[in-house]
Amino acid sequence: MEDKQIVDLYWARSERAISETAHKYGRYCYSIAYNILLNAEDADESVNDTYMDAWNAMPPHRPSILSTFLGKITRQLSIDRWRTKTAEKRGGGEITLALEELEDCVASNQSVEQIIELRELTQAINRFLQTLPDTERDIFVSRYWFLASVKEIAGSFAIGESKTKTTLFRTRKKLQTYLQKEGYINE
Repeated sequence: MEDKQIVDLYWARSERAISETAHKYGRYCYSIAYNILLNAEDADESVNDTYMDAWNAMPPHRPSILSTFLGKITRQLSIDRWRTKTAEKRGGGEITLALEELEDCVASNQSVEQIIELRELTQAINRFLQTLPDTERDIFVSRYWFLASVKEIAGSFAIGESKTKTTLFRTRKKLQTYLQKEGYINE
């Protein structure tokens, strides 16, 4: 079923919208949630919460790109769930590692989470991503948006883990230079 038709089902308040969403985007949302939470049960709960949030958001919202809309909801719900679960015990997991890797690029008195949420910085990062070759951009987004492990990325792109790490390192350095030129961080 086409995305527009699925969105129309939400607007019509048809329960079929949920099943069609699950059929078309269930695995996509689950992979985002699992990469953040590293727990199948928690990932399933985040995906179910995604469907509920989508149901509550439509109407009045009519997303133009349903996959991005659902991915953003899943990602935020999963990060919130991860924060709740790790409030007492910090450490481990890809989300911690990925955010720590980005700290050098956006060094500030604020946390990485707070900086990334700033709209202007997000737009600057999006402009930066548009300057990258497709593969380099896809590797970077896989790591820092979908929070995939280096091993998963290497497997997806049929390259070694060492090359993946090098690509990520070089791209982070390019991002840091770009953000310095844009005035977001001091040299």
